[in-house]
Amino acid sequence: MGVIDLSGAMTCPPDRLDTVHTALADHIAATRSEPDCLSFEEIETAVGVLNVVETFQDRSAFEAHQARAASSNWGALLPDFPKNMS
Repeated sequence: MGVIDLSGAMTCPPDRLDTVHTALADHIAATRSEPDCLSFEEIETAVGVLNVVETFQDRSAFEAHQARAASSNWGALLPDFPKNMS
């Protein structure tokens, strides 16, 4: 299996910014420590707009990341975010 690249943007609801900023720091650190995460950047380009670019070794690594993230504080926030990912 080949490398998995994902990029896109998420928009945080304004009333959740403080919670998002707190959870984001933990999410970035946890993701970067995953063994098959090749790169991970999540940057707030405007208030509440998060651009993400991430690369994982293979589909298995990406799926492990998705599972870990879904069970985290960060994952609990994601259903509230409009997303445009590719």
